[in-house]
Amino acid sequence: MTTWTKYLDHPELPPVPELLPALSEALRSPDPVLRDDQAYTLFARWIPVLPLELLRPLGDEMAARLADSEIQARSFAPLVLAKLVRRGVYAPDWQAAFARWYPAETDLRGYHAHLGWLHAVAHGADLLGELGRCPEVDPFSMLELAAARLLAPTGHLFDAMEDDRLGAAIALTLTRPELTERQCSDWLVPIAADFEAGEPGPVPAYASNTMRTLRVVHLLADRGVRQSDGGPVLQLPRAAAVKAAVAGVLATCAPYQG
Repeated sequence: MTTWTKYLDHPELPPVPELLPALSEALRSPDPVLRDDQAYTLFARWIPVLPLELLRPLGDEMAARLADSEIQARSFAPLVLAKLVRRGVYAPDWQAAFARWYPAETDLRGYHAHLGWLHAVAHGADLLGELGRCPEVDPFSMLELAAARLLAPTGHLFDAMEDDRLGAAIALTLTRPELTERQCSDWLVPIAADFEAGEPGPVPAYASNTMRTLRVVHLLADRGVRQSDGGPVLQLPRAAAVKAAVAGVLATCAPYQG
């Protein structure tokens, strides 16, 4: 039995900073119960109320972990970073580490029979969405990063709603009012160029992933995007421009759509 079991069973108990090193180590464990059900559950519960002075070192550790040799360690670090950014704690070094890792990650498995949830694309999308909403971050850089992730070569077809998570993160970023109408379409330029260069034949996995993600963006531009904390549905200030730009890109590969 782990030393933090009673804190899982009694959410009303206050956080224990002394447990953070052990929890951090458990967050890279190959045991999905220890990593996900226990360590991450407590991090998600405690980060909103821990003293701020403890959070910057935690973020530094998670940013460094994006270069870990183990996929479960890399893929769970963004979840903690997303919670920190939501708390209002941010460091440019974290963003830089994330930008290096996210489009370069090649292990895109959603669920593994022994390791449990890995979900690098979805977990990274959660961080991308939080950074996209963060006042200290240029939102266009997050849109460019999302496009780079989508266009990265892979033979893995999204199979665990990764397209929904990444589409939601893009839509959240597009709620930033300072984005110009031009910027709301310019991030799609490399995707449009890639689609236009496509040849007849089977659709590559990355292209299918991209198409499905863009359809989510179009839907959320039309309907608004829900916040993960249950807050009000957010509307995209330039929704019409986003829908037109996304529809234009998708028409390249789906000329039958109106």
